[in-house]
Amino acid sequence: MKFNIALLAGDGIGPEVIDQAVKVSDAVAKKFGHEITWKPALTGAAAIDAVGEPYPDSTHEVCANADAVLFGAIGHPKYDNDPSAPVRPEQGLLKMRKKLGLFANVRPTFTFPSLIDKSPLKRERIEGTDLVFLRELTGGIYFGDKGRRDGGETAFDNCVYTRAEVQRLAKKGFELAMTRSKKLCCVDKANVLETSRLWRETVQAMEKEYPEVTVSYEFVDAVAMRLVQWPNSYDVLITENLFGDILTDEASVISGSMGLMPSASVGADNQLFEPIHGSYPQATGLNIANPLATVLSAAMMFEMAFNLPEEGAAIRDVVNKALAEGVVTEDLAEGGKAYGTKEVGDWLAANI
Repeated sequence: MKFNIALLAGDGIGPEVIDQAVKVSDAVAKKFGHEITWKPALTGAAAIDAVGEPYPDSTHEVCANADAVLFGAIGHPKYDNDPSAPVRPEQGLLKMRKKLGLFANVRPTFTFPSLIDKSPLKRERIEGTDLVFLRELTGGIYFGDKGRRDGGETAFDNCVYTRAEVQRLAKKGFELAMTRSKKLCCVDKANVLETSRLWRETVQAMEKEYPEVTVSYEFVDAVAMRLVQWPNSYDVLITENLFGDILTDEASVISGSMGLMPSASVGADNQLFEPIHGSYPQATGLNIANPLATVLSAAMMFEMAFNLPEEGAAIRDVVNKALAEGVVTEDLAEGGKAYGTKEVGDWLAANI
């Protein structure tokens, strides 16, 4: 098979970790007889520096015409430290999601047998954890009207959802639950928020279409507590944009490192795959960044975008082998030998 993949390295450690995912993807393609054409494009602070905007039309054209998008990270301290900056890298991320129609963020959380004791949570609380969040990505408070009034003394951010937006995200949640343990949790704040009441009543109305799925409804604060108490009690969770943004970062530490968790952002026509960590500017160019989350994002790409589970499994297997044999970057080495970002990528590709 032949694939055209948009390659958005972005900022900070993005280019370094993306390079390793490319190595591994090329090794898998060679092993299974596929051909990949990579289409690099600018985004984030790198795009602002080059053309003045974080998601230029030329980048959108590359992404829209690709079979999938592999994305690194965006963000730069000069924008983080300037709240008044008129153009910000993160604006490019929101624009990309909106223009590509990436309405569902798929964020798995799972544990690695060789790293389970590196988690900040006790082994007995997290063993067997294998859950997936589906976070709505293009609605809610991040995209609602916002501004200042009273001479700048009052600020507002409006949270707006339509029933159709909830239905399309919930549909993906139900479908995913059907492929797993047939458990779905709708996370909301229906005791306070009208948007959450819309979420809950919409999902309740959809239950009859999926009679095999057991659905629970939990308030977001209760889920935040239970994630650190008994995360293995969850399977598939669906929620709105802001709640999902917070809860998925909380869940990400269960594995022991944010540098290990992949994600996907999907829509009707486009799919993007990215690590959940940020641009980590302090590590830029030092060859110390953990590339495994990006490599595992490539595994999700083979599985979800191309329907090639064997290729995805080959990547997951070699990542598990690297972890078991200690071929890891300094964040996981704990006094043992620490490999560089490039060396980990070379080892993974050689062992595919």
